[in-house]
Amino acid sequence: MTIRLRRGAAAAVVAVVVLLTMPAAVHALPGAAPTETASDRLELPRPTGPYPVGAEVLHLTDHDRTDPWASTATARELMVSLRYPARGGSGGGPAAYMSTEEARLMLAGRGLGDDAPAEVSSAVTHAGAGATASQGRFPLVLLSPGLGNHRATLTSLAEDLASRGYVVASVDHAYESTGTVFPGGRMLTCRVCMPLPVEEGQKLLKAVSTGRADDLSFVLDRLTGHRPAWHNSRMIDPRRVAVVGHSMGGNAAASAMLGDRRFDAGINMDGLFYDRIPAAGVDGRPFLLLGNPVDHHPGGPDSSWDEGWQGLDGWKRWLTLTGSYHSTFTDVPVLGEHLGLPTNPGATLSVERSIRITRDYVAAFIDLHLKNRPQPLLDGQTPDNPEVVFNNP
Repeated sequence: MTIRLRRGAAAAVVAVVVLLTMPAAVHALPGAAPTETASDRLELPRPTGPYPVGAEVLHLTDHDRTDPWASTATARELMVSLRYPARGGSGGGPAAYMSTEEARLMLAGRGLGDDAPAEVSSAVTHAGAGATASQGRFPLVLLSPGLGNHRATLTSLAEDLASRGYVVASVDHAYESTGTVFPGGRMLTCRVCMPLPVEEGQKLLKAVSTGRADDLSFVLDRLTGHRPAWHNSRMIDPRRVAVVGHSMGGNAAASAMLGDRRFDAGINMDGLFYDRIPAAGVDGRPFLLLGNPVDHHPGGPDSSWDEGWQGLDGWKRWLTLTGSYHSTFTDVPVLGEHLGLPTNPGATLSVERSIRITRDYVAAFIDLHLKNRPQPLLDGQTPDNPEVVFNNP
């Protein structure tokens, strides 16, 4: 599903933004009942790092801002899922992936069947709910999902980063997903996912990105400030912070760096730059572009990457992943394979490779810039990863 804009000169670029990036199905899913055997359950790939992973959820309210998408709201609300290094054997059972109603709304826009939400909501994660935090201080990574996507669609990446020694905060931006549950059972659905003329659409999307940057700075405030909202905030090292996003979240990562010097490094996974990188750059801070080769090769249909690349003035890499598509960098390939959804045309990369490459290159970038660990993986193409193309426009 895309934002459908009335065609004009810029419409082809603006319409690339994906709200719900699961491959479309023409018919409803087959009506088979959800499986009951544990081995057949939908399970996310296991984290690869040495730490067990804990999970908690925060509800944060910014009383200094009114919500731009709700005229009756008196403040901006956010839901945040935390994944963090934990002590083995602590905590409850696996953290929930999302609620059944959130899963239903996520899938409903694609014409999927009634059995699918229960399978998605019961997906097996690898984080213990409320697990005891590991000793030590760890860098912080903030994750922002694509417009229309629930924060849970970045869970596989979040859990893997946490297992490698990071605190990870995945942010749901109110009224910008197909459906997110807030305290009191309130379900906030997307109010910015609508057809618009090109000019209005561009203004809206830029406003979304700028607003998300404010959201991310606020989350950073509440996790690292003098009166932190999370009881484990002591484990966060506020001097080492990265911001990573997919689609609109990728643009928001750049916007956050432009507006807040506390973000030390950023990654845009397959998102347009609606908030453009200025000629002055981002104060020499490192930035990674990771995208699909159809839309995001040099000189490709998304010219914002060519322009953004020129503005980035620090360490930078522009990587494209052969055989990938827009959702490759999220949990969507895992969900789609389990549910038997049709694959995206041209998406030849296996689910296992999609997840592994995304995890490895994101972690390599963050390890290099937040932990100062050399990463030969980022020096150029490797025999073990022939799908990863290093672009040098």
